[in-house]
Amino acid sequence: MKRMKQLAAGAVCLGMALTFSGCSYTGGKRIVRISHAQSEEHPEHQGLLKFKEVVESKLGDKYEIQIFPNELLGSAQKAIELCQTGAIDFVVAGTANVETFEGDYEIFSMPYLFTSRDAYHAVMNDVDYMSQLYNSTDESGFRVLTWFDAGVRNFYSTKKIGTPEDLKGQKIRVQQSPASVAMVNAFGAAASPMSFGEVYTAIQQGVIQGAENNELALTNNKHGEVAKYYTYTQHQMVPDVLLGNTKFLDSLSDEEYDVFMEAAQDATELEMSEWDKAVEEAYIYAKDVQGVEFVDVDIEPFREKVQGVQQDMIKKNPGIEEMYEHIQKVNQEYEDKNSNTSSDTALIEEGETK
Repeated sequence: MKRMKQLAAGAVCLGMALTFSGCSYTGGKRIVRISHAQSEEHPEHQGLLKFKEVVESKLGDKYEIQIFPNELLGSAQKAIELCQTGAIDFVVAGTANVETFEGDYEIFSMPYLFTSRDAYHAVMNDVDYMSQLYNSTDESGFRVLTWFDAGVRNFYSTKKIGTPEDLKGQKIRVQQSPASVAMVNAFGAAASPMSFGEVYTAIQQGVIQGAENNELALTNNKHGEVAKYYTYTQHQMVPDVLLGNTKFLDSLSDEEYDVFMEAAQDATELEMSEWDKAVEEAYIYAKDVQGVEFVDVDIEPFREKVQGVQQDMIKKNPGIEEMYEHIQKVNQEYEDKNSNTSSDTALIEEGETK
């Protein structure tokens, strides 16, 4: 199956390169290709269908959006390279893949960077602030338009993980990011970078014992069939991003560009609205059908293991320090809000008991 998938991807990419030279027209319409790694049921695919709907409803006489899921056009890293050259127009990829082209994206691979999902969403939804980072890759041939919520990353394995010590001796797949490698090694495991599409077979064959990702990996990608323990370490919140070929984006008129940006924002809103529902459904299916055991743990011992990773990352890459400080301020704001809410609730409950 894997071989057939690789052959299909190769055939599509070769055909695109030879026949279309990066773009094609059908009935006078410009074909716009989007690649991503998820299944058709995934919230990101649903978001991209919204992107297609918005663009074609307003510019359907000029553009036709084609979406290629399941790494059909290659792994995220390969798809980004194709996007750079203009062979495809848009790619959804994790920031861990983008950091190899722009070092500042490494910030999102930092373990325990965000202290809550509220803080994470607040940072990512600050369009004005994030646009500084999004536009930094123009010289690399692509620009980020928006982000998608990829949830909270946790460990799953063929062996139960309750403490950092349980990770010793385990080979764990990570994204192809030096920071993620350093993080998993600091936990005591052996980090094994590989393409997301290779994970199922690698666990099944015992090449690795597990991986780290959100709950949807268990169901949409069937990893729960081969890894029966999912542990809530909550070590990363790494967004996926929608990036587009810079030349294509710059070729659009101002009005067309605005439509594509509107479509990107609408895609994010829909994806986020579907995310929590999808996670809950994945949890129930993985538990009741796949037989996955979900393990709650004290995250402090895990956090302590990787404290040095944060400071090492800043020391080696000073460019991320400003954003790190910005995120810490947002973290504190939400911690203060939660603390005040808890205090108010406690006072109300105390008053009711008197």
